[in-house]
Amino acid sequence: MASGKTVLSVRGVTKQFGGLTAVDHVDFDVHEHEVVGIIGPNGSGKTTMMNLISGALKLTAGQITLQGSRISGLSAQDINRRGVSRTFQLVKMLPTLTVIENVMAGAVFGHKRRWGYEAEDFAHQMLNKVGIDSLANAPVSSLTYIDQKRLELARCLASEPEILLLDEWLAGLNPTELTTGIELIKTLRSEGRTVILVEHVMDAIRSLCDNCVVMNTGQKIAQGSPAKVLSDPEVIRAYLGDDDA
Repeated sequence: MASGKTVLSVRGVTKQFGGLTAVDHVDFDVHEHEVVGIIGPNGSGKTTMMNLISGALKLTAGQITLQGSRISGLSAQDINRRGVSRTFQLVKMLPTLTVIENVMAGAVFGHKRRWGYEAEDFAHQMLNKVGIDSLANAPVSSLTYIDQKRLELARCLASEPEILLLDEWLAGLNPTELTTGIELIKTLRSEGRTVILVEHVMDAIRSLCDNCVVMNTGQKIAQGSPAKVLSDPEVIRAYLGDDDA
């Protein structure tokens, strides 16, 4: 659960693409050991917000700070080294490397910069944590979809992030895999990790999140516990439309 310390602060964050405002003056804080869900209907600006936090996109206006230091304006690589690691909606792997080499890349280039045998040992620990250490020497092309997701998560964890960003990490999983995936994130939560997740799976939001930020058409329309925001009439309208709400 969250403590009082603010790890990430988002203030007045705006992103425009030409005449389109994808994120519009959004504010929120993420506290240490907290799992925060960013939710909302398709096209609401959730992944754009993840891209702004991770440095994949530059802000049009506003500021993002990590542990009190400004990270908005830094490159994605620099933000990763400061301690922000992420997964992607479409799994991104290093296809010519083995499973263990993919995870070692996270350890070598991440927040704590491990090398050699130390990086390899730590990579095995992370693969064990996500349940695929037996596949360490396999080519990534041989992995099932859930195991690709596990590999990407292990690579993120190998960089020892201050904040882990999970962008629809549960998307595309069958019901059995979904249960496995939720339990895996619960394990990370129980370890006291700080996580921001974008997710459409409401069972995951309810069971994993301490706090939710709800976005619609680029704006934050609600914030609070999952129970509070999912019963908010404005949130229900955003998801269902005026007629169905």
